[in-house]
Amino acid sequence: MTTELVSVRYLVDDVEAAVDFYTTQLGFTVNTSFAPAFADVLRGNLRLLLSGPASSAGRAMPDGTRPGPGGWNRLHFVVDDIDAEVGRLREAGVRFRSDIVTGPGGRQIVFDDPAGNPVELFQPAAAPARP
Repeated sequence: MTTELVSVRYLVDDVEAAVDFYTTQLGFTVNTSFAPAFADVLRGNLRLLLSGPASSAGRAMPDGTRPGPGGWNRLHFVVDDIDAEVGRLREAGVRFRSDIVTGPGGRQIVFDDPAGNPVELFQPAAAPARP
């Protein structure tokens, strides 16, 4: 197991709203803040880089395309009780993209951060009993 930080960049519309969301709803702590352009938050070995429109990551590409939030690549958090977490987040006004879906590996749900970037909660299925 490494103790290195893993960094993921999310493009956001509002850096301060994103910092508030990730610290309040998902247990991150602020590492640095240069709002409104950029901030980074930490949770364990994960460093989430929150880049606003004024950041270098928000600059237009050579063809004029502007990077923006959204898509379906997402942060994935394993939880012990998905129903309790979904209830807590719904109470906080978080917008969900899906309902809880159950598959052979467990249960999952996808919701959006304030900029529309997806986040997944996943509760693994219980291991089958051994004979």
